[in-house]
Amino acid sequence: MTPNNTKVASPLLVISAFAIVYIVWGSTYFFIQMAIQDFPPLLLGALRFFAAGMLMLIWGVINGDRLFIKRSLINSAVTGILLLVVGNGVVIWAEQTLPSALVAILVSSAPIWFVLLDKPNWSVNFTSKSTLAGLAIGFIGVILLFGEQLTGMLAENAGSSKIIGMLLLVVGAMSWSSGSLYAKHNPSEGSATVNVAWQMIIASLVFLPGSLLNHEFDTIQWSQISVQAWLALAYLVLFGSIIAYSAYVWLLQVRPATQVSTYAYVNPVIAVILGMVFAHESVSALQIIGLVVILGSVLLINLSKYRGENTSKLINDNGEPTQLTKKPDLLNRVVATGSPDQ
Repeated sequence: MTPNNTKVASPLLVISAFAIVYIVWGSTYFFIQMAIQDFPPLLLGALRFFAAGMLMLIWGVINGDRLFIKRSLINSAVTGILLLVVGNGVVIWAEQTLPSALVAILVSSAPIWFVLLDKPNWSVNFTSKSTLAGLAIGFIGVILLFGEQLTGMLAENAGSSKIIGMLLLVVGAMSWSSGSLYAKHNPSEGSATVNVAWQMIIASLVFLPGSLLNHEFDTIQWSQISVQAWLALAYLVLFGSIIAYSAYVWLLQVRPATQVSTYAYVNPVIAVILGMVFAHESVSALQIIGLVVILGSVLLINLSKYRGENTSKLINDNGEPTQLTKKPDLLNRVVATGSPDQ
């Protein structure tokens, strides 16, 4: 396991994948709320991931991909359970008793756990002042974003169910970070499409017993599920799971984990913006400050990575200094005079 095992990828693809994860996952808050009106929470998770996983597995069959690789199946099981069952499942469960504002804040602790649990990269992450500052500032930004809702909630008495929900969310954030780091440092063999498909299918099979124990099949009225709820589920399957989750897993292989983890800060921003546009929700000055702080933190977290990439360009493929680094006198003249000819 090496500290730096990221693969080389096209900058355009990286930017596109980040945009998908930022925007699509930010929108899933809205569609989960829509779907949960008619679907029980655990059953919703089972249906969503089973449908998405089967569609991706069928696509793998069409492409002639190898479906069964023992090592990859084990990796997919571990990743799927940590990310989708524990990480995503506790969010669904906690939202039954906790307001979405507090859920968003606790879920946004994930980037901090990324740094704390990513032992192979401790030497890099803990020596990067911009990364550490970005993580701290980003979490403060999320608190500012939902500060008013949080204040209202704290004014009420928190029962035991809410305290349990808060503890579960911390565990969920740790589990999501652990699963993401496991996927990054233990790449699977074979097709990425098939590996992601197995993660979802295995997760859905784990969700089912929980749904049965919660008697959700006894209470659901299939004939009364609205078209709106079915469309919301379809969006979660196609965009939230197949497209965005696949982009997230791919990003873990080509970018540093701390950089990928910024989704947890940006997703609430997208959710608030969508609420303004589609639900005509008002935004206070404090929320606008929170949005600006969060976006600034993302820039800080990425700053050290961009600096590292620019520095690496001064070394050629043979490990030798490039022409730029071989002429310090020329560089000094450019810095001092603004022109290499003076």
